[in-house]
Amino acid sequence: MVDQRIENINVSAEQAIITPSKLKELYPLTAKCIDTVFKGQNAIKNILNGQDKRLLAIVGPCSIHDVESAKEYACNLKQLADELKDDLFIVMRVYFEKPRTTVGWKGLINDPYLDNSCEIEEGLKQARELLIHIAELGLPAAGEALDIVTPQFIQDLFSWTAIGARTTESQSHRNMSSGLSSVVGFKNGTDGNIDITINAMQAVASPQNFVSINPEGKVAVIRTLGNPNTHLILRGGKKPNYDRKSIQDIEKKLRELNIAPRIMVDCSHANSYKQAKKQEIALSDLADQIRNGNGSIMGFMIESNLEFGKQNIPADKSKLKYGVSVTDECLDWESTEKILKEFSLSLNK
Repeated sequence: MVDQRIENINVSAEQAIITPSKLKELYPLTAKCIDTVFKGQNAIKNILNGQDKRLLAIVGPCSIHDVESAKEYACNLKQLADELKDDLFIVMRVYFEKPRTTVGWKGLINDPYLDNSCEIEEGLKQARELLIHIAELGLPAAGEALDIVTPQFIQDLFSWTAIGARTTESQSHRNMSSGLSSVVGFKNGTDGNIDITINAMQAVASPQNFVSINPEGKVAVIRTLGNPNTHLILRGGKKPNYDRKSIQDIEKKLRELNIAPRIMVDCSHANSYKQAKKQEIALSDLADQIRNGNGSIMGFMIESNLEFGKQNIPADKSKLKYGVSVTDECLDWESTEKILKEFSLSLNK
C-alpha cells in the first residue's frame, strides 16, 4: 500500500497539557499578588501618560533559566526599587521565552530542564510559581509575549509586556497585544526599522478579532477592545539609536503622525553591541538628554544578573555557574546597583 497521508506528515507526537484555568487553580493569585500587579499596571500607565514623572526601569536577567537564582535576584531588586522609588519605578525583567534566529535554547517555559526534553507543562508551572513569588515580594514583573498561547497561563502576573524585534511586525502578536491589560512596548526591528513599530502601535490601539484559546483550553474567537497603552522601545539596529539625534528624529516622526512621543531605550542588544558593560554608556547618555530637557524618554531597560557574563549550557547541568546568564551577557548585581544609583542621583543634579 502507498502511504497517502496528506496531514501531520512531519508531526511525531501530540501531547495534551494542563489548561490555563487548571494551572491557575494550582497556583492561584493571592490578594498581595493582585495588589502588586494592579498597582504596577497603573503606575506604568501613569508614567506612559505623563501623570507620573518617574522613569520606568525594566531591570533583570536576559532570560530566566534557574528559579532559585531568579528569586535571589528579585529580593535584591526589591530592596533597590524601594530605595530609588522617588525617581525610578523599577520592574523586574522576567523573560521565559527566547526567540531564535536558527536554533538554540528557547527559554524556561519551552525547556525547563535545559536538555531539549521540552517539558512545557513543567515550564509553565515553574514560570507561574516564580511570578507569584515575585509578586508576593511586592515587585512588579515584566515579560516578553513571544508565544501567542502562553499568555493565557501567566499574563495575569505581568505589569508590563514587550513585543520583541522579531515579532513586532507579526499580525498575530499585534492581535494579541490589542487585548492585553498591561502597557505594551514594541521594539524596533533588528535592522533598526522604526516604521514597523509605529504601525504596530497604531494597529494595537484598534479592536481586533482572532483565534486563540480560552481559559478552559478550547479554541475560541477572541474579540478585543484595543490597547491604547503602547510605546516604542529603541534597541538599536545596524548601529545604536539611543543618541540625541536618533531620538530627536523619532520624536519628529511620531509628532507628525499625532502620536505622543513616549520612548523607552533598551540599553542592551544593539545599543551596547551585546557587551553588557556598555549598557552604562547608553544609560549615561540618557541621563544627559533628560537633564537637558528631553521629555519623551519615559524609561529604559538593563540586562543584569547576579553574576557578570554569560555561559554555554553544559551537558552536565551540575556545572552550570549560579547566577550567570545562559543567553546574552549580563551585568553583575553590584554593577547594576551602582549604575542605577548613579543614574538616579544624576537626575537630581
